[in-house]
Amino acid sequence: MGDTATRAQPPTEAASAPGAGPAPADSGLAIYEAFLAGLAEPGCDNAQARWRKHFAHAPRRLGQVDSDTLMLFGFVVDSLREAGLPTEFALVPFIESGYAPGARSKAGPAGMWQFIRVTARHHGIRIEPGYDARLSPAESTRAAVQYLKSLHQRFDGNWRLTAMAYNAGEYRVLNALRKSGAEAATATPAMLKGLAPVTYAYAEKLHALACLVEEAGEQPRWRAGLDQPVARLQARPLEGARSLDAWARSHGQDAATLRRLNPSLAGRWPSRGAPWALVPANAAAPASTVDAGPVPDDAEQAATQATHTVRKGDSAWSIAKRYGVSTRHLLELNGLQATSVLRPGMVLRVQ
Repeated sequence: MGDTATRAQPPTEAASAPGAGPAPADSGLAIYEAFLAGLAEPGCDNAQARWRKHFAHAPRRLGQVDSDTLMLFGFVVDSLREAGLPTEFALVPFIESGYAPGARSKAGPAGMWQFIRVTARHHGIRIEPGYDARLSPAESTRAAVQYLKSLHQRFDGNWRLTAMAYNAGEYRVLNALRKSGAEAATATPAMLKGLAPVTYAYAEKLHALACLVEEAGEQPRWRAGLDQPVARLQARPLEGARSLDAWARSHGQDAATLRRLNPSLAGRWPSRGAPWALVPANAAAPASTVDAGPVPDDAEQAATQATHTVRKGDSAWSIAKRYGVSTRHLLELNGLQATSVLRPGMVLRVQ
């Protein structure tokens, strides 16, 4: 297919590999399956050899279940799925920073997503003396997903043009698209003229990376290595503390891990408001604030209800996640396929 741009449909839900049982919700394999299910352009026949060779190390890094990279990758995949975006974009930090939250470039960009200052401020990322939220994977991922979603909508779901615009700026790509006379939804990168070579290569890099990760799943040893517990991360405001170490102590968390995941908070605390950070999803509340009262309505409903009525924006993946079951189990329970469309008002069995 070469430079063919595929219009991304809403990410579909993919069942586990044939013969495999459902992956535990908090495992490396579950992260991997969620990534595969959200790809806009699965399949590897057209991945360019030069980029396959360049990024050949990526599957090895993702295969390390005890690494920060896999935890961060899982958080980004979850964020993209919730936004209805292709998971190819979860590979952008590999290109930009090697998935290093504290990365800084001599040219000025910083953080996992390598935002420049003006773009960061435009998307609500705070930068002040002693505190740079570009180095916060919670803040920078929120901004990156927001930006990618606006680009994805502007380019009518064409994930390749979206990637090019993320690299070069939307107006350069829009101008090239206008001159080409092509429609955004069906345009290929080759139809757009006058852009920098690195911009044309950007989508090819993402596709090659996706292919390498997809193919790694065909290796039983690599796949089995992922079938281990992995801490799932969530973005959370660190209220009631004036340092990362103090918050970690009060919530029973490992301060060293939190410092690695949140380099923006290694120095000065921001001057106003509670900063956001990535923390394990099961981080406990401080002992003084634990409430032994009634379970909140939504949680109680999720724990006891045997059916779910589909709402606008629901996907099989998000429903399965809410009720603590695998996507494959949910589909099988309701006689659905990975390509089935969920419509508001449908009632699904969840137990």
